[in-house]
Amino acid sequence: MSLGNLFTRDTVVHKISVSSKKQLLQELVKTAAKDEALTACGKTRDLLGAVLERERLGTTGIGSGVAIPHARIENLCKLCAVFVTLDKPISYDAVDDRPVDIAVLLLAPENAGSEHLRALAQVSRALRREDFRSRLRAAPSAEALFSMLTEGEQSDAA
Repeated sequence: MSLGNLFTRDTVVHKISVSSKKQLLQELVKTAAKDEALTACGKTRDLLGAVLERERLGTTGIGSGVAIPHARIENLCKLCAVFVTLDKPISYDAVDDRPVDIAVLLLAPENAGSEHLRALAQVSRALRREDFRSRLRAAPSAEALFSMLTEGEQSDAA
């Protein structure tokens, strides 16, 4: 699985403007609702509830300005992912107490144990690289972000 397989052009968003963690999660879910993986299943309701419930178990702010909120969704057809950068970092209760300006939402079918874990690990591994985060933060557009996400995995495989 590559990052390029996780995201679509519609689920990569550049410089959204939010002022709180809850608002960020709402925007991530709203963007996810555009993904065919969700609309094909008719599964666009109560996504926010599932994401908020997972967040109550512990923060998904992994540090270095990155958050990876995620949830398993009953009757979801396939994995859905959203990538956003924020115009200004926000408080997120991250493990390192730093504000977040990059977020990836992962929604997985309820029974997709290993696929969900592989996607989480892959996204986390890519976003732990400081050079990659810097390039993403400097991207001028959603199209550039999408290209970097796709190209980033191709260069990892080389």
